[in-house]
Amino acid sequence: MEKLCYATLEKLGYGGFLCKSAPEKVLQFGEGNFLRAFAEYFFDVANEKADWNGKCVLVKPTVGHKSRLVQAINDQEGLYTLYLRGSENGEKVDRKRIISSVSRCLDLSEQAGFDALMEVAESDDLEFVVSNTTEAGIVYDPGCNLEDVPAASFPGKLTQVLYRRYQAGKPGLVILPCELIDDNGKVLRSCVEKYGDQWGLGQGFREYVREKCTFCSTLVDRIVPGRVRDEKMLAQMEAENGYRDELIDVGEIFGVWNIEGPAWLEDKLPFKAAGLNCPVVPDVVPYKKRKVRILNGAHTGFTLGAYLGGYDIVRDCMFDDAVRGFMNKMLYEEVIPTLPLAREDLESFASAVQDRFRNPFVDHELLSISLNSTAKWRARNLPTFLDCVKQNGKLPKCLTMSFAAYMAFYTSDVQELNEKGLLCRRPKGNPYLCSDDRWVLEFYWDHRSDDVEALVRAVMTNDRMWGMDLTTVPGFEAETVENLRKIRREGAIAAFAACL
Repeated sequence: MEKLCYATLEKLGYGGFLCKSAPEKVLQFGEGNFLRAFAEYFFDVANEKADWNGKCVLVKPTVGHKSRLVQAINDQEGLYTLYLRGSENGEKVDRKRIISSVSRCLDLSEQAGFDALMEVAESDDLEFVVSNTTEAGIVYDPGCNLEDVPAASFPGKLTQVLYRRYQAGKPGLVILPCELIDDNGKVLRSCVEKYGDQWGLGQGFREYVREKCTFCSTLVDRIVPGRVRDEKMLAQMEAENGYRDELIDVGEIFGVWNIEGPAWLEDKLPFKAAGLNCPVVPDVVPYKKRKVRILNGAHTGFTLGAYLGGYDIVRDCMFDDAVRGFMNKMLYEEVIPTLPLAREDLESFASAVQDRFRNPFVDHELLSISLNSTAKWRARNLPTFLDCVKQNGKLPKCLTMSFAAYMAFYTSDVQELNEKGLLCRRPKGNPYLCSDDRWVLEFYWDHRSDDVEALVRAVMTNDRMWGMDLTTVPGFEAETVENLRKIRREGAIAAFAACL
């Protein structure tokens, strides 16, 4: 079987959309599964639907041994098969697309790769920079120098690119970082400015970065399981396709790219014309709050109780009337009213969340979601809880029960504390491991013999956990005592059902 490339597709009589040749308009730091299932998909659809006529040059951001992935991308002429799988409006969806928006991938481990990067930096075609170098990628490393080939840090490499472009008298670029940190665009620009000062690049370059380049903070949202690890499934895919593909990628159907930027950017970017879910907004913070409180908050809100109730993966929870009803009541009646965006927008996002949780292709384990649930409940659910109390003058029923379920998860028939975590046991079920910060686990181990009233008081007055004394919220302590007793007496699923 021949490898995927343009000649192979021609032999097979492939009739789908392909963009074989186009100007290289995007420089992308990051060649991994996420960006190839996300950014490259967006640009590929823009080529088909909006006649954008652009290609992406990928760059392996880390320097080291020669990369097999870089070699595969170049061997396949940038082509790869993307499967978008999931659920839409309750229906199973499995779509396949050959992505042709990539031109090549540069390996900066070689001088030739760095030279090619500098050539791209000077190109008249270049318009955008995209990145995903992990949350640890946008860091200022004072050990970097302008003369390094290349600079060790990603912001250092970007500064080298922008300075070469500035020296060549070329227009500024739009920079779209996808790293999952707050204000990623602002943080990245700050790093570039620090390098400009450290390297003595002058006031002119600082003004170029500030006035000619547009650094956008962005929020990306798509679950990307990535490569197919099941050899039998992979063989079946390749047999159906008629070619060998070392770069097969898999992502969920849902995808949104919120970009904070000026109004003119919506027309410069090719996504709106292509009908893609990529709004340009003056402030991305409300959209991050929407994601954290609805998507992540839903996970943390029902996961621990559902696990105690006997469920192991998210999808199965969505077919239980009590769990699904509990989650929806929490989202529509407690979470959504606290958020600043239009209710129609929020309800649409919440509806998509239920589809995403029902994804028939992803076995999302509840125990993996339970990791560090103390910090997660504080960041994802507590702000909504407090906003509800402030708005309505009463406790939100589902979030209050969710907090009790959190406590029940950490105190269910505690067996031992070992180097891996706190070993507990499900009611009439198997042992499981609570994984959290060590001090959290030690706290629950120390309080394993407390009666319900003492335990609730100890947890709620732990300022290190919550940043406040939760017993100061009127009625919260007494309600949590009753809820925890109900969970232990009747089970978490019955307790969830009692909230409906």
